[in-house]
Amino acid sequence: MSAAAQGAQAGGRADAGAWLAVAAGTLGALMATLDISIVNSSLPTIQGEIGASGTEGTWIATGYLVAEIVIIPLSGWLERVFGLRTFLLLVAALFTGFSVLCGLSTSLGMMIAGRVGQGFTGGAMIPTAQTIIATRLPRSQQPVGTAMFGATAILGPVVGPLIGGWLTENLSWHYAFFLNVPICIGLVILLLVGLPHEKPQAGQLLQADWLGIAGLAAFLGGLTVVLEEGEREQWYSSREIVWLTIVSAIGFVLLMVGQVTARRPVIRLKLLLDRQFGSVVAMGIVIGMVIYGTSYVIPQFLSAISGYNALQSGKIVALGGLPSLLMMPLVPLLIRYVDIRLAVGFGLAVLAFSAWLDSDLTAQAAGGDFVAGQLIRGVGTIFAMLFLNQAAIQSVTPDHASDAAGLFNAARNMGGSLALAGIAVLQDQRLWLHERRIEETLGANRVAVQDWLAAQAQGSGGMAGALRSLQGTIQLQALTMTYMDLFWILSVGICCVIPLVLFLRPLNKSAPVAGH
Repeated sequence: MSAAAQGAQAGGRADAGAWLAVAAGTLGALMATLDISIVNSSLPTIQGEIGASGTEGTWIATGYLVAEIVIIPLSGWLERVFGLRTFLLLVAALFTGFSVLCGLSTSLGMMIAGRVGQGFTGGAMIPTAQTIIATRLPRSQQPVGTAMFGATAILGPVVGPLIGGWLTENLSWHYAFFLNVPICIGLVILLLVGLPHEKPQAGQLLQADWLGIAGLAAFLGGLTVVLEEGEREQWYSSREIVWLTIVSAIGFVLLMVGQVTARRPVIRLKLLLDRQFGSVVAMGIVIGMVIYGTSYVIPQFLSAISGYNALQSGKIVALGGLPSLLMMPLVPLLIRYVDIRLAVGFGLAVLAFSAWLDSDLTAQAAGGDFVAGQLIRGVGTIFAMLFLNQAAIQSVTPDHASDAAGLFNAARNMGGSLALAGIAVLQDQRLWLHERRIEETLGANRVAVQDWLAAQAQGSGGMAGALRSLQGTIQLQALTMTYMDLFWILSVGICCVIPLVLFLRPLNKSAPVAGH
């Protein structure tokens, strides 16, 4: 740890350089989280222009997520090898290059290569933001840094579809990637000014936990692909899914061996045994499911049921970030005066309530029906997420801050993968179930059904047209009921982890919260 960081941890107030470093980390995290979802709304357009099918096009999003989840836990080790500033400058430069590659892509292979590169470099910038807060700011000022980081972690996934949709509708999808170029230039300037140079520790390469590194990459990479693609590939009827599961299992074994044999494991899984940190990680998984799950389900509903375009859907999703902007100045005071157990419990309860509100939809629902749920969800997210971010930092010593940040952020993103996998499974199963249930209620000999078909046949091209209209109505109602189920299940899942708040310890509030 640098002398400046040690001084900050000892007490007092952080200098301007420390705040510039925090701003750099926050900007990098915003850029990385934004790029997770910025292509979601423009994906159909991108697929059409580069000649990719719908199944192939999913790898444009999946490739980024897989690479990001793999690199996040490795970031702590890479920070020690290169030094924090050198490492961040390197990943910022590479992220810019891969972003340009994506923007210039003319083929699927070129696009996937760029997205995987973006994921590896962008994912490294998420936990490093928390490391900067933990090592450059004193305890009394960490809530301010946490508020800055937490707002970006919340805003990135929800405003991504809006920005991507607007750029696609008004300019071109290419600018969703070129947008990163000026942002990265600003990030590099902040890093050069705000972070001191640290001497690289090349010896870490010789002493590295290579078994753990290989195991972590294989375990998380294989597991993420299985979760993302399993339903689409019919799970274990696919040879690829079987082999990826085996690779993931072998990776987990190697990771565990590294935990026992390495002098310094690549990531300290023993931190999960801490009562507070283990609870924080578990709740982080659920919050990841809420953030990424709702930002995926709502646009899907509005597109399939309400006929919204990408920009219109993005506006509704982005409403969830509005409370974060309004409440961010109050977060340090909330952390100072509100017990973490009450705050996180309240946040999770509000998240559960917001999901329950959206479980009462109809086929006539439109964007306005999601406004209240999105605003309430934004309030719950900021209470739960920001207090858990602060708890993750304070659960460990500054020396383990990078490991803790990697685990917490990997857990949140893994929650997103679990949510998307669960949504895919439930959509197929519940849609089939609801269609069959509706069909059971429509007996062919019922007078009401025959009268409806006769009326439709007069104006829709005969009985064949009437039957197609009936099938379309059944599918629309079944799809609406499926989305209602998804929100209801999400609400129940959130309620299941609320008791974990009892394992949290009060935050360190011995020093007054300082502004800047």
